[in-house]
Amino acid sequence: MSTQTPTPLHWKLVIDAADPHAQADFWAAALHYTAEDNSALVERLLSAGALPAEATVEYHGRLAFRDLIAVRHPDDPYDPETGTGLGRRLLFQRVPEPKTVKNRLHLDLHAGPERRAQEVARLEALGARVVREVKEPSGEWVVLTDPEGSEFCLQ
Repeated sequence: MSTQTPTPLHWKLVIDAADPHAQADFWAAALHYTAEDNSALVERLLSAGALPAEATVEYHGRLAFRDLIAVRHPDDPYDPETGTGLGRRLLFQRVPEPKTVKNRLHLDLHAGPERRAQEVARLEALGARVVREVKEPSGEWVVLTDPEGSEFCLQ
């Protein structure tokens, strides 16, 4: 009897946002990621009548979905027909309600102690806000929020 190793599942982290495109710009710059270009897919859907024009916006000079956009690691593969990343991705989706409580899930960015202060300054210039600095026997990190108030850590 042979045992097969299960195929790992592909995943993306979905983040609720009031303005998905602004969040995509922030996180693409923060992580040095690339905003996905879904314009070919959007244009095909519009041409087929499967997507109303009101569901689109212009984003960096190209058509995009109005209510969602993803950023991906620039070295990861993507589907050239749809622009959808096939690796590490963050997908921002528009939701009507504001953030009201602490995240149950957050990103930890790893810059290292020698680059931490420089990265904090860079992230603040992008619109992040420092919440607190943590110094514990297990390590040191900075807790920040993105422009919409979602927490993340920088180690």
